[in-house]
Amino acid sequence: MGIGSFEHQTFAQRVVFGAGTAMTSLVTEADRLGARRVLLIATHAEAELADRLAGALPVSGRFHDVRPHVPAEVAEAARALAQEIEADLLVCIGGGSTTGTAKAVALTTGLPILAVPTTYAGSEATPVWGMTEARRKTTGTDPVVLPRVIVYDPELSVSLPTALAVASGLNAMAHCVDSLWAPRANPLLSAMATEGIRALAPALRGIVADAGDLDARAGCLYGAYLSASTFAGAGSGLHHKICHVLGGAYDLPHADTHAVVLPHVLAYNADDAPRAADRVAEALGAAESVAGLIDLYDDLAAPRALRDLGLREDQLEEATGLVVDAAPADNPRAVTAESIHRLLRRAWSGAAPLRAADDERNPS
Repeated sequence: MGIGSFEHQTFAQRVVFGAGTAMTSLVTEADRLGARRVLLIATHAEAELADRLAGALPVSGRFHDVRPHVPAEVAEAARALAQEIEADLLVCIGGGSTTGTAKAVALTTGLPILAVPTTYAGSEATPVWGMTEARRKTTGTDPVVLPRVIVYDPELSVSLPTALAVASGLNAMAHCVDSLWAPRANPLLSAMATEGIRALAPALRGIVADAGDLDARAGCLYGAYLSASTFAGAGSGLHHKICHVLGGAYDLPHADTHAVVLPHVLAYNADDAPRAADRVAEALGAAESVAGLIDLYDDLAAPRALRDLGLREDQLEEATGLVVDAAPADNPRAVTAESIHRLLRRAWSGAAPLRAADDERNPS
C-alpha cells in the first residue's frame, strides 16, 4: 500500500502537560510571553478556579460573560475590555467556549493566548475560530488565534461531571473520526487520529468506572490534544459541518451535539471510506467500526437523541437545507437532501444509525 503524495501544515505551539502544572507553570509561561497586563477569561462558574490559578499573574481585567458558540456581541464585549485595559496577554481557563472567546479577541487584536483547558474540547490546539450571529455560526482559520501555549493539567478536569466528561471526550473523538475523511486528510493526520481514538476510548471508560481516576483524565486530555491537532490539519468534514449548523442555528449544547451525531456520520460514510472505517475499528479494538462505537456508547451511557438537547422535530427540514449547503463537496459519500434528512431524523429520535446500504433500502 503506497503512501502517495500529500501536503501537511504544522502549527507552532508550546505544550506543558502534567498533574499540577497549572499551578506551577502559569507564571513562567506568562513571563515567556512578556505579559504585563493580562485579561483573564473564564466563565462565572470557573471564576474562582481561574482566580486561584492566576493569582500570581499581572491580571488587569476579568471577562466572565462567556457563552456557547461565541455570540458576536460577547466577542465584541471581550475585545472592548481587552482594549480598555491595554492587555498584552489573554489567559483563558475553561472549556471550548472560553477558549473560543479568547480566540475571538485575538482574531482582531493579535493578542497572544495562554490556554488552560478544563474539558476535552480541543479548541486550544487549533487555529480555528467560530462566532455566531443571527442564528448562523461562522468559522474560519487564522494562525493568530492559535494559543501560543497550552497548559494541560488533568487535575483541573477531575471536577468535570462524568456526563459532561463523556460528551466532551466524544466531541474529541469526533475530531479524530472526521479527520479521516476531511478535506485535507493525509497519512500523518490519520495516524494521529487513530492514536487519539485509541487513547480516548479506554480513558472514557475509566472515567465512567471511577470519576476520580487521574490517569483516565490525563488520557482524555492526551487524546483531546491529538484529536484537535488532526482537526486543525484536516479541516471540517461532514460531521463538523452538521454540528456547526445545529449549534449555531438552534443553540444546542456543543459537546452533546457532537456526541449524538458522530455514530450517524460514521455509519453514513463507512462503506464509502473503508480504510477510514477500518482505522476506527482497529483503534476501538472492534471487528467493525460502527458496532464498536455503539458498544462504547453503551458503556458510557452516552447521549443519543437531538430531541433531548432541544432540537424540535419541525426544525429538521430547515436544518437539512442548511447542512446540505454547508457539506464538503468531497465527502466520501454523496450528500443529498433526502439522505441528510434521514440522518438528522434518526439522530433526532435516537434511532440506531444506518449504513449506506441499509439507508438506501429503508428510505423512510
